[in-house]
Amino acid sequence: MNCLLPLKISQLHFNIEQRQLLNAIDLQLVNNGICLIMGHNGAGKSLLLRCMHGLLKPGSGTVMWNNAAAGLLATRQKQAMVFQKPLMLNRSVAANIHYVLKQRGQPLTLCEHYLKSANLETKGKQAARSLSGGEQQRLAIARAIATEPAVLFLDEPTANLDPQATRQIESQILDAMHQSIKVIMVSHDIAQAKRLADEIVFMQAGSVTEHTDARQFFTQPRSEAARDYLSAYLN
Repeated sequence: MNCLLPLKISQLHFNIEQRQLLNAIDLQLVNNGICLIMGHNGAGKSLLLRCMHGLLKPGSGTVMWNNAAAGLLATRQKQAMVFQKPLMLNRSVAANIHYVLKQRGQPLTLCEHYLKSANLETKGKQAARSLSGGEQQRLAIARAIATEPAVLFLDEPTANLDPQATRQIESQILDAMHQSIKVIMVSHDIAQAKRLADEIVFMQAGSVTEHTDARQFFTQPRSEAARDYLSAYLN
């Protein structure tokens, strides 16, 4: 089992300027695999992801990874996060990977492996910021995996990408899962969720209304909110 699991969230609340954006969330993740967080815009998916990672501190409640708080440095160092808009270091493609390998004390010769995993082995000398959007996202994910995380957070990594770019990134995500990395990912793409997800966390108006096996979610969702969501997207 993943060394950071289980994740236990208890009565998590998050407010901004007296607006309650996350409300009394209780959630447990215990298994490896790919967890998709889904729901309408404004449901609180990205906020929950950031609270899990420790980037945001909840107003009340707790986020615990194997009995350690989410914000602790030792916990954060076992996690990696990739945002919807990838953040590239102002250097070459290869140097983006070198930076992580140096931080981890790993041999730079591993760079070739990570570039190949992102289908970027021919672009190592190119400026990272000159890559296309899909290529930048693949590099960001490869760089995150190079940190050897126990948990990988992805916030809509394929938003606004074409089908080919999306499938390339999905291949990276599956590779991460096969390396026993727990993947927790926000996505609006129902077809993608069907392809990737082992479990679904469904959110509505700042609350988790359903947490279930992916197959059950798509065939027999338990909550009315989830049924309405799937009906709107699939009809």
